[in-house]
Amino acid sequence: MRASLFAALALLGLASCDILVPVQPVPVPPARPAELGPVEQSEESKAIARHFARVQADLVARGLMRRDGGGPDVPFTTRNLVDNFVHIALYDEYVSHGGMLIARPTPSRLRRWEQPIRLGLTFGDSIPQAQRREDAAGIASYARRLSRLSGLPITMSRPEQANFHVLVLNEDERRSFGPRLRQIEPGIDSTALNAIVNMPRSTFCLVFAFSRGNSSSYSRAVAVIRGEHPDLMRQSCVHEELAQGLGLANDSPAARPSIFNDDEEFALLTEHDELLLKILYDPRLKPGMTPSQARPIVQEIAAELMGGAG
Repeated sequence: MRASLFAALALLGLASCDILVPVQPVPVPPARPAELGPVEQSEESKAIARHFARVQADLVARGLMRRDGGGPDVPFTTRNLVDNFVHIALYDEYVSHGGMLIARPTPSRLRRWEQPIRLGLTFGDSIPQAQRREDAAGIASYARRLSRLSGLPITMSRPEQANFHVLVLNEDERRSFGPRLRQIEPGIDSTALNAIVNMPRSTFCLVFAFSRGNSSSYSRAVAVIRGEHPDLMRQSCVHEELAQGLGLANDSPAARPSIFNDDEEFALLTEHDELLLKILYDPRLKPGMTPSQARPIVQEIAAELMGGAG
């Protein structure tokens, strides 16, 4: 999604595991207790909702935000797939400078999870219960898909047990979420905290994945989805941020058909993107590999997935 953010930061340890387990039905976090009364969406939040409704309508009217996963009009070759993987999985989209995140594609190392993911959903008090149910069901279904593609155990969990938090918050809730963020991720630094709490309107959604020290294996992640988004934009954010949180960290203008492209042509994970995830979690690749180390192995894997097509 345009202006989505991704960063790898030092945080906690991890334990390796490669046993695939089924995803259990997701518990829907409860609405605010009835005795406390409903929490109304603020006027600013309502204005933001109107803004993004217009943005989505404009994108769809221009033939963007496709949901077809790609087709004959967007062919790609093995070489395209390899080049796109290298630029998306082995480059960072942002660098931290002076406490700020600066857009600057930078060569990096292969990063992914080597332990099971426990996805926990947190909804702001003003998010309607019907939207909570819809989002929870969609995220649970998408988690099953990501688990099948990666071979990584991905289960839905209660927030207090999660290592990958998905926060669906309206504007006021996100701005005041700093203390809760420090509870969720005690090691979060000021750059990540500021990017979340003070997320500008130009940022649709974001994800931070965390690793310990110089490790290239992730142990924690936090994705932030604007509760004000209309349904398709919210679903699009979930698709991109959760996939980026698995290790597809960058965007590339050459990637097509793909959600990892800032042109918004595709709203949902495509066939091309599924192949990227399969490559990323192929056991022949190892966390910490540089682009030059990974490329020949990626070429071999991509050729197998594409059936030898050039």
